[in-house]
Amino acid sequence: MSAAAQKPHEEEAIGKTYDLRVARRLLAYLRPYWHIAAGALVLTVIVNVLISIQPRFTQMAVDDFITPKKTDGIWLFALAFFGLFLFRFIFNYTQELLLNNVGQKVMFDLRTEIYTKLQDQEVAYYDKNPVGRIITRITSDVDALNELFTSGVIDVLGDLVIIFAIVAQMFWLDWKLAFVSLITVPLLFTATNWFRKHARNGFDRVRTRTAKLNAFLQEHISGAQTVQLFNAEAKTARRFDEINDDYRRANIETIYYYSIFYPMVDFIGTIGVALVIWFGGYQFIGEMSADKKALTIGIVIAFVQYSQNLFQPIRDLSDKFNILQAAIVASHRIFQLLDLPVAIKSPESPKKSGKVAGRIEFQNVWFAYKDENWVMKDVSFTIEPGESVALVGHTGSGKTTVTNLLMRFYDVRKGRILVDGTDVRDWNLSDLRENFAVVLQDVFLFSGAIEDNIRLGSRTISDEKIRWAASEVHAAEFIEKLDGGYKSEVRERGAGLSVGQKQLISFARALAFEPTILILDEATSSIDTETEQLIQQAVERVMQERTSLVIAHRLSTIQKCDRILVFHHGELREAGTHQELLNLRGLYRRLYQLQYVEEKIHSSVPPAANASPALETGA
Repeated sequence: MSAAAQKPHEEEAIGKTYDLRVARRLLAYLRPYWHIAAGALVLTVIVNVLISIQPRFTQMAVDDFITPKKTDGIWLFALAFFGLFLFRFIFNYTQELLLNNVGQKVMFDLRTEIYTKLQDQEVAYYDKNPVGRIITRITSDVDALNELFTSGVIDVLGDLVIIFAIVAQMFWLDWKLAFVSLITVPLLFTATNWFRKHARNGFDRVRTRTAKLNAFLQEHISGAQTVQLFNAEAKTARRFDEINDDYRRANIETIYYYSIFYPMVDFIGTIGVALVIWFGGYQFIGEMSADKKALTIGIVIAFVQYSQNLFQPIRDLSDKFNILQAAIVASHRIFQLLDLPVAIKSPESPKKSGKVAGRIEFQNVWFAYKDENWVMKDVSFTIEPGESVALVGHTGSGKTTVTNLLMRFYDVRKGRILVDGTDVRDWNLSDLRENFAVVLQDVFLFSGAIEDNIRLGSRTISDEKIRWAASEVHAAEFIEKLDGGYKSEVRERGAGLSVGQKQLISFARALAFEPTILILDEATSSIDTETEQLIQQAVERVMQERTSLVIAHRLSTIQKCDRILVFHHGELREAGTHQELLNLRGLYRRLYQLQYVEEKIHSSVPPAANASPALETGA
């Protein structure tokens, strides 16, 4: 596959980042829950202080009870030792509950913010970003931040507490032995710094390839029928193997650094313990021969435990750093999305809102989806309220672009589009779109009940109105025969319903919302003759007393429209009624003639009664 073909699945690497700035922004999400986080932090400090005290109990047990073979008070000492572990368990349990509570609340807020941003983002964003990449933002990347908030920030502070507490205890017991214990710490920090640099790049590569894998899976699972139809299973499987192997190698590369770092930390820790045993034993023997009692066996054993306990939080810090790095990479991608400016939005002071009368005017409109590859060139026309206008032309002539610009899914490059005399860019965006209803050829139905697909979350549409709308467009006839009727569950994208049934539901949806302007985009294609008659009746019903724009390739379906606009290569070439355009003997006549010839070849049905005699003779 060419590089260009792969590009939609690719994702930019983050590269060099400003970690402190991003970290501060992440911490801002903790502010609403600072009291819970503060409680968790206090408990973390207490837990780690209790951990730092444990070797002191060992020292006391050896020096005060075992070495002198003393039993008086041993039960009280054992009870205190048990109490230490009991309180540590209780505090640790409560801390985990608080931390996970905070983490889940923060993730809830973050997912909501991302979803809201995606809903507000203009359609052009989805033209450039595959769905798999977007899903990665709201799932994998958010999960990486969840790990940071539940086992990262607070635990790092706890690890720092225990490190300082242990070092203080060690110097209080024996400063010489403390220095010996800390000799290997610079080695540990060197290893940690090496790991930090390489692990960061590894996390970046893994996240990049995760998004690429998700994008490929989403696209090819959605298009599984097409893949099977063209026997492309083997080809897509090979391509998936390449992407999957790329993802595997990125993970293995990251694991490679882990496999070196952790044994290295254990090895350095073992050296530290060995030094403590060597120096402590040497000092203890020397002091015994000199009849000194400063260093005891209990202190040496406590130092061994302190050394082990000291390396554990340092190792944990490096692990938390890995979590931080994964979160930084993920947060950069999330913040890139959240910081994207929304190009299409309501003006701060809209000049127009509310219901429209339905007058539409294009004034010298130019538009290109990319650079200056114009798909609309100096287009001007006017549609009066209540008028039905058909848009025809070859594929790519600019018909659907007209409706996209009208509903302001994109903004014009030059010229103006007016609705009721006001530029669409000066309208309140929500109010503008509330005046439209769109019925597409490929109807999108959401998972849920049929009535929910007609209502689409609107609280103003009652059950009675849903049934009325369905009855008016003849959708009630098949809905009421389903198990559950209007409460029948619709599977993903309307699986289990025919194309015609989905279109009838779409017409019921359009009628229920009572739009002023109706847009039909190939809404009567790809269906059987009987269903087409029902849909044609539905079309006539929803078009009554509405400004209507009808996009159709089948010219026989738009002959009753008040006017027909003929587009060619982004230019408005002809305008008039069906008969006027035939009499012009121009582009529309050629389109009509070509379609009539095709229908005559594929069907034995005689030509329409109102077809031009000239066409029947091949003129």
